[in-house]
Amino acid sequence: MTDRRTLSVLEPGRVPYANALELQEDLVRRRRAGTVGDTLILLEHPHVITMGSSTDPTNILVDPEERAERGIDLHEAGRGGDVTYHGPGQLVAYPILDLKPDRKDLHRYLRDLETVLIHVAAEYGIKAERDEAGTGVWTATGKLAAIGIRVSSGWITSHGIALNVDSDLSYFDTIVPCGISDRDVTSLARELGQAPPLEEVTRTFVRHFCDVFERDVLVA
Repeated sequence: MTDRRTLSVLEPGRVPYANALELQEDLVRRRRAGTVGDTLILLEHPHVITMGSSTDPTNILVDPEERAERGIDLHEAGRGGDVTYHGPGQLVAYPILDLKPDRKDLHRYLRDLETVLIHVAAEYGIKAERDEAGTGVWTATGKLAAIGIRVSSGWITSHGIALNVDSDLSYFDTIVPCGISDRDVTSLARELGQAPPLEEVTRTFVRHFCDVFERDVLVA
């Protein structure tokens, strides 16, 4: 039986998107060099619209003036996928993992991330599932979590998932989320009628992430 790898968990709080990109890039370089182990970054962002490699500019529905009025930043993300939104009340997870030697399968990696999210939702009594509409996790009400990843040379992952916990869903009106115009967006708060504490959801996410990816949290 293969020994489980350890996983460092970083929780830097609410971080501007540009700073989070720099943190990921640094950890990817260090993971590739072998100077750090697998790391899971868990944070929130201030209001920001991010553009993936497949973004159609027409899916951004607000001009620079309205973005400025609403305090929304705009960034190219360096990940796959279309446009998405991040903001307070959303749990963003960026796994920096080495998928070698036994997980060099992008399809499996995406499905594993979806499985983590499905298990987290189930713990709150919410039925969430995959959908042919695209990568991510959905309920009967709408899209609960978005996924956009990057896997660089050496099979090192970055970017990841955004789970709507207590997000202000009105901000999703500024975009066509992930390029899908005929589906709503939802959150744990909307599904439950009240928001579970973000810290509690974070702990639940870490536990299910470790189960699915067969990691043990590294205790300092």
